[in-house]
Amino acid sequence: MTFIIMKTIHLMAAFVYGGFLISDNLFIMRMQKHLSPEEYAKARGGVAARIRSIVPPSLVVIVLTGLYMLTQVFGEIGEEGLSRYQMLLSLKVFLGLWLGLRGVLQVYLGIQPLVFKGHRLPFLFVVTIILLSQLMYL
Repeated sequence: MTFIIMKTIHLMAAFVYGGFLISDNLFIMRMQKHLSPEEYAKARGGVAARIRSIVPPSLVVIVLTGLYMLTQVFGEIGEEGLSRYQMLLSLKVFLGLWLGLRGVLQVYLGIQPLVFKGHRLPFLFVVTIILLSQLMYL
């Protein structure tokens, strides 16, 4: 029962984080083409204030619940090494930990990334994680 609760919390938090990245990459950033720089800054600033209170804690919840679920589903490593499932899950965990570490360093510690400062790479990582989630069970 604990696993189901953690998975539900994990998915709900992932919807919040993924939804932010989707809306930022597909909609909010595109407003730049249609608004003046002042209007765009004002619109983005209004959205950013609300996002900062919801998205970073969601990311922390995703990482913590994901690590818990990892301990429950990874399984034993066989004599022949990692199974396909374990390899894909490991890649998914790596991408998730990268996103989580980047988010914590940036939001809570104020350390800005040296490269990949926008939300395109995190968006691609989230899409990759979603695809891996489906491919793991094939």
